[in-house]
Amino acid sequence: MRSWRTRVREMRGVVKGLVSTRHPLLVHIIPIRRCNLACTYCNEFDDFSKPVDTAEMIRRIDRLGELGTAVVTISGGEPLLHPELDLIIARMRKNGILSGMITNGYLLTAERIDRLNRAGLEYLQISIDNAVPDEVSKKSLKVLDQKLKLLADHAVFQVNINSVLGSGVKNPEDALQVARRAQELGFTSTVGILHDGQGQLKPLGGREIEIFEEIMAMGKRGFSRINGFQHNIAKGKTNDWRCRSGSRYLYICEDGLVHWCSQQRGYPAIPLEKYTAEDLRREYFTKKHCAPLCTVSCVQQIAVVDNWRGPQTLKPVAAPPSSPESLVQLQ
Repeated sequence: MRSWRTRVREMRGVVKGLVSTRHPLLVHIIPIRRCNLACTYCNEFDDFSKPVDTAEMIRRIDRLGELGTAVVTISGGEPLLHPELDLIIARMRKNGILSGMITNGYLLTAERIDRLNRAGLEYLQISIDNAVPDEVSKKSLKVLDQKLKLLADHAVFQVNINSVLGSGVKNPEDALQVARRAQELGFTSTVGILHDGQGQLKPLGGREIEIFEEIMAMGKRGFSRINGFQHNIAKGKTNDWRCRSGSRYLYICEDGLVHWCSQQRGYPAIPLEKYTAEDLRREYFTKKHCAPLCTVSCVQQIAVVDNWRGPQTLKPVAAPPSSPESLVQLQ
């Protein structure tokens, strides 16, 4: 029943997104930047930050509810390090927002999974980078397999396991092992391509492309399979698309600032409490310089809803974003 209700809410969100372009479809929000791991390819963590105050997180979730946000995914850092994460998830549900989380999985226990169930979590994703730990990443199947079994036994939310290919991955065959294990346990599986420090494209090698295509064929069809975005990335090709970050997709850092995405922090860097419908409109029509070589697939998948409409005629400017002067037409 819970899975069925989630599907219904997803469909309502899709319909609402097709009817109106005036609200965010997906938001990634950071309740803590600190992480208990230090994967060398990651630029989204530190080892000292304190959790964002729970009352402040509640205010941010409420503001996203006011903006009509469809889905919020909690990320980090490592979100399970936040001491009151359950309250944050429950607040998302109170605002009618679909709730998701990305975690490294290390802190999962049967009791913790049951708490996430009660809080109302609907999606969880773990990225597993290799079969055994190495100097690049400790997020290995060897370490996390017992955590995956706990999820299979206790989670009533959806679980997706994401394997990775690309720069820093020593043995691409590990991605196949991870994907097959995910399916054995009844989870969905996806595959991501590691980007550089700016979220930009690095093409895969020959064997990596073969593995990528095999894993893609194992999973369910989705936006990335329909429009060929991920396939182009794997082959080192650019993509022609209309990035709607800052409008349909928001990345909200631990300081409460709205950014295009995790790899383009600083644009537009407006506090969420001051983010308005006009800001959403401006970014919807703003052409992003980084889009052709972008590998941030969740942003692109959200953009599919609007790729057929709303030509982007604005460019980012240095003027205060909420002022009329910021709406500069592209020549």
